[in-house]
Amino acid sequence: MLASGGGTILASMVDADLPIAVVIADRPCTALERAARAGIPAELVERTSFGPEFDRDAYTRDVVGVLHAYRIDLVAMAGFGTILGQAVHDAYPGAIVNTHPALLPSFKGWHAVDDALAAGVKITGCTVHYATLEVDEGPILAQEAVPVLDDDTVETLHERIKDVERRLYPRVLRQLVTGTRAEEG
Repeated sequence: MLASGGGTILASMVDADLPIAVVIADRPCTALERAARAGIPAELVERTSFGPEFDRDAYTRDVVGVLHAYRIDLVAMAGFGTILGQAVHDAYPGAIVNTHPALLPSFKGWHAVDDALAAGVKITGCTVHYATLEVDEGPILAQEAVPVLDDDTVETLHERIKDVERRLYPRVLRQLVTGTRAEEG
């Protein structure tokens, strides 16, 4: 699992008893602490630059090296704050899954919740999809709608979307890991 934040989706995966070989983060974050408490190996592959000098290809090779060291065959991204380069897609073709806080193809990118509110939509949601080199363009595996309430803020709407992600994402991953289709629920 690749993470950059609080690790609430990681917690839902642990609660769902999904097999997690390693959690990799691009910055110090609570997800690493959650992994350690759950007895899951946690690796910080720290991104040391957020400026124009950032070497995305070298960083991606470092992440792929850690994934290979743990013999990973399916990668789950959950709020990972770094867009990875071609090397990860070459190493894991069709085996990288992501969750996104909008109903793709609408509101791609890091600010999807803000963008949905700014657009004045009445419904947004969560999408679980295969990650590709093109951000938020991969084939969709599952989606669920979340209503936008009149008094929503970015925080309140994002939290309701995360509630859906914490249920939907583990279910989709379970299907991929077991090769079965779970009942909708």
